[in-house]
Amino acid sequence: MPTIARLSPQLANQIAAGEVVERPSSIVKELLENAIDAGASRIVVQVRGGGVALIRVVDDGCGIAADELALAVARHATSKITRPQDLDAIASLGFRGEALASVGSVARLSLTSRVASAEQGAAIDVEGGTSSGPRPAAHPVGTTVEVRDLFFNTPARRKFLKTERTELARIDQIVRKLSLAHPDVAFELNAEGRKPLALPARDVDVRLGRVLAPDFVSQALVIDEQARPRTDRSGNDDRDTRMRLSGWVARATYSRAQPDQQYFFVNGRAVNDRLVAHAVRQAYRDVLFHGRHPVFVLFLSLDPAAVDVNVHPTKHEVRFRDARRVHDFIFGSLNRALRDERPTTGAPDETRDGPAFQGARFVAPPTELPGTAARPRNGSLALLDGVERVFAGDSSPSWLGAASRANTGEGHDPALGQVAEGTNAPTDVPPLGYALAQLHGVYVLSQTARGLILVDMHAAHERVVYEQLKRQFHGQALAQQRLLVPINFTVSDSEADVLERYGPELPSLGLDLSLLSPTTARLHAVPVLLARGNGERLARDLLADLGTFGISDRVQARADALLATMACHGSVRANRQLTLAEMNALLRAMEQTPSAGQCNHGRPTYVEWSLDALDAAFLRGQ
Repeated sequence: MPTIARLSPQLANQIAAGEVVERPSSIVKELLENAIDAGASRIVVQVRGGGVALIRVVDDGCGIAADELALAVARHATSKITRPQDLDAIASLGFRGEALASVGSVARLSLTSRVASAEQGAAIDVEGGTSSGPRPAAHPVGTTVEVRDLFFNTPARRKFLKTERTELARIDQIVRKLSLAHPDVAFELNAEGRKPLALPARDVDVRLGRVLAPDFVSQALVIDEQARPRTDRSGNDDRDTRMRLSGWVARATYSRAQPDQQYFFVNGRAVNDRLVAHAVRQAYRDVLFHGRHPVFVLFLSLDPAAVDVNVHPTKHEVRFRDARRVHDFIFGSLNRALRDERPTTGAPDETRDGPAFQGARFVAPPTELPGTAARPRNGSLALLDGVERVFAGDSSPSWLGAASRANTGEGHDPALGQVAEGTNAPTDVPPLGYALAQLHGVYVLSQTARGLILVDMHAAHERVVYEQLKRQFHGQALAQQRLLVPINFTVSDSEADVLERYGPELPSLGLDLSLLSPTTARLHAVPVLLARGNGERLARDLLADLGTFGISDRVQARADALLATMACHGSVRANRQLTLAEMNALLRAMEQTPSAGQCNHGRPTYVEWSLDALDAAFLRGQ
């Protein structure tokens, strides 16, 4: 057996660097966090060779005193914590004191800095873990860190790096991500052969547009929720239970094929957390199209003592003291925001307009006035019987009748209800307007105060029926179906522990599940709606969720899936001719239904074109 020997400092540093310095973007992240902790208001990042040849980070923060530069590049030296108790409430982004030492052990590092009270700055160099200096150097207040020849002394690590373009893209993503959490700091990224990325401070909308997409803000719902704190025995608020969730979540129709625009921050720190991902996935469950991923930028603020950030060397993971409460708070906040979205009568959102008819083929409507000809069976525009009464104004609000009589020039048919130019938009119009016609037996055409709406009648009716079924099903205790022959199945030690811990809560989910022995569970009853399903699989999935997240929505998810199927089969189908009253009833029901913008499968239920978009499509006024 080889004898036990202490590792050399150089080898120990390189091993430690492997935990912190995975690639050039890891270095950029650590240096940016140090600059933010130093109170910088402007940070400039310069990169060459994908970060392998050069990384330079310049900030205007508080700087480092000359007599502290040697400590700054030493291992486990930091100004951010001083006592063991400080680990219980970390408020800074960095705190381990490993970043600069780790970088200096696998690259050529130069650190130049100056504090406001010093007449000149100072610099120190580190190469392969060996430092020289400090020495006097001219420098404004702030710090400049240069990292050259990354992994020059560990060529095996260098082989695992990706192409220069890929590494640069990772750096770009790190800069953008940190800029979202710190809008008061200006960021700039300069790289060879690329247009500089400039993110000015304090202009949040511009920053969101640059980091995500220009239309993200207009497609997002604003979140700002505070959790009601618990009270202690004295009746005072427990500060550890205070939480606030703020930010933006995109509408379900604004989704992506990959989860590449999901940003979550805990006290300003970007994290990837399975608990958070599960809560978000739950909130979007029945409004997101299958295979798509939501887009969001969310900030969770809570007492630093209620979250442990000292979990992983890269600080990408955190651990919450009350994980279940955090999960429920995030899910509840997002679920309310998504379900409360209703069609409104406010100013139109131009980004929700449909395409400006580019490349679309429109078949001319019948030349006869509405109601003067028989209903076309396969025509492109199936105008319903009785529409002439609506256009005449005797069975609809006054604005529709007035509109039909206005502006009959330029060849407009007065029966089509053209609103006169320059007239004020009516104020008594429902958000989804009033139905005009049925198109191809599939769509409902509706005129609103803002323009035109096209409704997929099956998708819309499916959402209305689905929400009604959910209210009826979940509005009462889940009825159980006793199994004629109970199901016995083997459980692992971890599953048995979960069953013992959460067993009393299972009846509220409609399950009667108990331990028959330390290795065997017995299922006596399941929810009535799921009686024909695989009971053992449901129970195992439920235990797995409870063991991982402390909460499970398996029963509700499977019940909702069945309700969605029932709603789909019970909704109106294509080519069913609706009366005008039926179409308007559908529009009114949509206005009162949660998540009315999407069907149960995440498809949009309607699209809207504003008058401005219509005018632009037909070059009116140009």
